Amino acid sequence: MRLMKFSASGREAYGIVEGDRVVEIVGDLFGSHERTKTVHALKDVKIEIPLIPPTFYCAGLNYTMHIKESAAKLGVEPDIPKKADIGYRAVSALVAHNEPVIIPRDATEKIHYEGELVAVIGRKVKHLSEADALSCVLGYTIGNDVSERTWQKNDRTMWRGKNTDTFKPMGPWIETSVDLDKLETMVRVNGKESTRFPTNDMLFSVATYIAAMTRYLTLYPGDVIWMGTDGSSPNIKAGDVVDVEITGIGTLTNPFVAET
Repeated sequence: MRLMKFSASGREAYGIVEGDRVVEIVGDLFGSHERTKTVHALKDVKIEIPLIPPTFYCAGLNYTMHIKESAAKLGVEPDIPKKADIGYRAVSALVAHNEPVIIPRDATEKIHYEGELVAVIGRKVKHLSEADALSCVLGYTIGNDVSERTWQKNDRTMWRGKNTDTFKPMGPWIETSVDLDKLETMVRVNGKESTRFPTNDMLFSVATYIAAMTRYLTLYPGDVIWMGTDGSSPNIKAGDVVDVEITGIGTLTNPFVAET
């Protein structure tokens, strides 16, 4: 099932995507909800951010090739993580499918994409075992972790390199029926494929992260965990359009524009 937040006729609602239409639902996204008789053509609604998370988590350095390629660019030996470490991102940086990523006037040319699987937590949990970890996942969506690499390298924290407004596209919807082992991530720039990798080919799995996190943290409904990326990105410039597709989930598309 695909759960989508959308706006139409001046109001926002949640719905179930069925082919080229959206059936509105009422109730609790994380609990009991039911279909209504209100149906919209998918092309006639604006797709919104699937949800605003209470906490925005991100997995750090979770694909081997991404680590090796990044190390090669710096001329250093790759440092493969030995455990699942978690970071945070700014909720204020989120934008929806088809909304623009705005490149600040003083940014350098090193603007990069990172196509990522996003796990959406569906219930309040603590102290989950790895075997039970996925039981708390409502579903999955797609993220594009945009980065300004010069800022990321030179600032003491990643406050602007990762968290500048519009740098975190997420969407287009939440897919609740996912076989992680069958997913493949593809990124296209202006329609040309630049990255492809098995989505679940992670150093540490979604279940590993959730088990490690819930030893110390309580996860709440709506929390999101971005799972990292593989490969490397070309420099993205104003006028480019980036598609992040994950098979079985959908495609997240965002144009890049210059700040005016």
